[in-house]
Amino acid sequence: MTTPKKKLHLTAFMRPVSLHTGAWRYPGAVPDANFSLPHLKSFIQKLEAAKFDAFFMADHLAVLNMPIEALQRSHTVTSFEPFTLLSALSVVTEKIGLAATASTTFDEPYHVARRFASLDHLSSGRAAWNIVTTANPESAKNFGLEEHVDHSERYKRAREFYEVVTGLWDSFADDAFASQSQESGIYFDPSKLHVLDHKGDSLKVRGPLNIARPVQGWPVIVQAGQSEPGKQLAAETAEAVFCSPRDINAARELYEDIKGRAEKHGRSRDHLKILPAALVIVGNTVQDAKEKRLRLDSLVHYDSAIASLSIALGSDASGFDPDRPLPEDIPDTNASKTGRAGVIKLAKDEGLTVRQLAQRYGGYAGFAFVGTPQSIVDEMEEWLEKGAADGFTITFPFVPQGVDDVTQRLVPELQRRGLFRTEYEGSTLRDHLGLPRPNNRFFA
Repeated sequence: MTTPKKKLHLTAFMRPVSLHTGAWRYPGAVPDANFSLPHLKSFIQKLEAAKFDAFFMADHLAVLNMPIEALQRSHTVTSFEPFTLLSALSVVTEKIGLAATASTTFDEPYHVARRFASLDHLSSGRAAWNIVTTANPESAKNFGLEEHVDHSERYKRAREFYEVVTGLWDSFADDAFASQSQESGIYFDPSKLHVLDHKGDSLKVRGPLNIARPVQGWPVIVQAGQSEPGKQLAAETAEAVFCSPRDINAARELYEDIKGRAEKHGRSRDHLKILPAALVIVGNTVQDAKEKRLRLDSLVHYDSAIASLSIALGSDASGFDPDRPLPEDIPDTNASKTGRAGVIKLAKDEGLTVRQLAQRYGGYAGFAFVGTPQSIVDEMEEWLEKGAADGFTITFPFVPQGVDDVTQRLVPELQRRGLFRTEYEGSTLRDHLGLPRPNNRFFA
């Protein structure tokens, strides 16, 4: 007997609808897709028809910290708040997962627990929480702070925040409302209600949560950090990891690192899915796809490019000599350590000038699959077989054509080769990802 092929998972990254700065200017693209419910409804329904695992909405708590000359060219300046949008999209879809970002630095556990529990009930078990500590230092100024919270403190709070949120989700036993009686007037069994009464280093939350236990027990836990604290948080808490390794070798190293840490923490490797981000550009030939990429990159203005580089570094790069290598004495900051290290490594590995580096970051500096459906599936299968990924977080070069290329050309090739589902296996996001439903920690 032949061993069935391992199938990969696909999520769609949709905030903004494309990460590429030039996306909204591409011929045939919808320029206001970021802020158009009809377009977003169309996109998610196409993704559900293609059997994607989830639709992922990232979020920012501030306008990106870039000069106004660059900001005026950015399609990221306006977008919907994730919960409001995903609640609306939950009623026009039936199976696809709905993943939203919520900050552990600038939000409160009770709010987060309640919003995700509500979304899980409204969607019949399709919610996921992407835990972030918020890298953008400008966000702090929107929450009464002059300086960003220190990186290590953000992750310390995040770990405690996770414990509180999941504890709140377990406030009611699954059968707490099973004994409802209109005749007696008893609405729920009080012996199946737990008061959390959490008192920790960063948080103090009494509870209980005022909503029944989520359909999935807990919404799926997602994490995206690649710093040392980020990887450890993922290993201890996450069930899916959105990450951005630069190539298959870096991906294999990260894959083994996080899954190895999870095992040391007593967790099953199979209960943590590694889903690297990948820009996907599909062409009729490999050369055709490469030309699409070049045309897309050419639409990035230098003002936007240098601003994007500044964000990635966490330092103002506008004063750097554009035709010389990146300076070696860039000051450390509280911004993303992983992002900054990746910029410096890319510049050194490829010998890029500041201008070349800025153009790369001004468009999309992450990993990309650029080719025909057949050549892209060849690469995806290699990542799967070599232990570099359990699937991918797809980002689109432009919309709507980029979505159509993936759903109508790439996915059928994956399905033809037995690498992706042709039908959903269940109704919840945990079903799609092959994840167990968590036990209630307070009730057997």
